[in-house]
Amino acid sequence: QVQLVESGGGLVQPGGSLRLSCVASGFTFRLYVMNWYRQAPGKERALIASISKSGDITEYQDPVKGRFTITRDNAKNTVWLQMNNLIPDDTAVYYCNKYPPSSWGQGTQVTVSS
Repeated sequence: QVQLVESGGGLVQPGGSLRLSCVASGFTFRLYVMNWYRQAPGKERALIASISKSGDITEYQDPVKGRFTITRDNAKNTVWLQMNNLIPDDTAVYYCNKYPPSSWGQGTQVTVSS
């Protein structure tokens, strides 16, 4: 079955950086667009970044555009999210998923606070 394991979150000061990882299994990774989502306290889960099957096309939602970078390695079944210049509004649980989405992993908590 599909398994998605996110890691790399933590507590970081405003302006800091984190790199999230997502290791996927249970499906043919290279055949799927991969997305990163986040869910802030009291809010719905929201899509923030997407990457094409080959990794040559990326898209970002406005709140993270210019600060976050999504990449993937199909040989490693892994997608990453490099997050720079973090702000308190980035505080959330971060998830990855394929498109169309399947079952969700446990996510990784990112907290931006001084």
